[in-house]
Amino acid sequence: GDEHSAANLLAGLYRRVPPLKQRRESVPASLPECLLQAQLSHPRLEKMKLRDGRVQLGTLGRGNHFLEFQKDDEGRTWLMVHSGSRGMGQAISSHHAALASRESGTQGPSSFDADSPLGRAYLADAAWAERYASENRLAIVAAVAELLSDLFAVELDRGSLIHANHNHVRFETHGNYGLWVHRKGALSARIGEPGVIPGSMGTASFHTSGRGLAESLCSSSHGAGRALSRSDALHTIGERQLMSEMRGVWFNERQAGKLRDEAPSAYKDIFAVMRAQRELTKIVLRLQPVLSYKGV
Repeated sequence: GDEHSAANLLAGLYRRVPPLKQRRESVPASLPECLLQAQLSHPRLEKMKLRDGRVQLGTLGRGNHFLEFQKDDEGRTWLMVHSGSRGMGQAISSHHAALASRESGTQGPSSFDADSPLGRAYLADAAWAERYASENRLAIVAAVAELLSDLFAVELDRGSLIHANHNHVRFETHGNYGLWVHRKGALSARIGEPGVIPGSMGTASFHTSGRGLAESLCSSSHGAGRALSRSDALHTIGERQLMSEMRGVWFNERQAGKLRDEAPSAYKDIFAVMRAQRELTKIVLRLQPVLSYKGV
């Protein structure tokens, strides 16, 4: 039955897409070639890449990272994965922020010239982190494909893959200006650019197409955004409320106590968010969650 299939699928996901690090027997022998070839700018980062980068490849992360099976209005099933560069992106960001602060001799936000050695090193490392995040998601998709084949003898439709990320720095032309645009928690939404905008673990998500609005630097939101901080959510949302909000969605109910800060009511209304940004991006598909897997 459905319940048995959902339980098997969740158990398989915990084994094959662990939250924090791969089990010893699953650690890849090497990183993908595109990640190995590019050297990071500092020996400490390079060492971390070869150690932590390898152990974390194909892992989901915690917090708002998720893996979800969703149904569109025509009954087709989709896989959506939200995972990033794991600890690597944070380490790279912290390293360069400390360098910039030391260089400028000031506390708080600081900067360096994009054409300086420091600027070029940062841009190269940031591009590597973006590539790592992409390879991480592809490794997760490969693990899920294997699991679905083993459990249900079904295959993923690789041609329908959408890659979208909401943390990158890119050189773009806007108006008559060449600008370095750093999107942190924002999607690029150029005309016709495909995007993915999730709501919460109990509400709708969307496939989108960018409208290329110049005033927004061709950007849109990347999700619903939080209505409550994590601590406020843990104080105000109980297990029974979470279970009620998640009615109709399979998830690991034994982890309900630890998932209260990810409850749907901890997030803004995704439909209101989509209405507010209808000039930025248009809805291509609406998707409803069927099964949600999160690391805790």
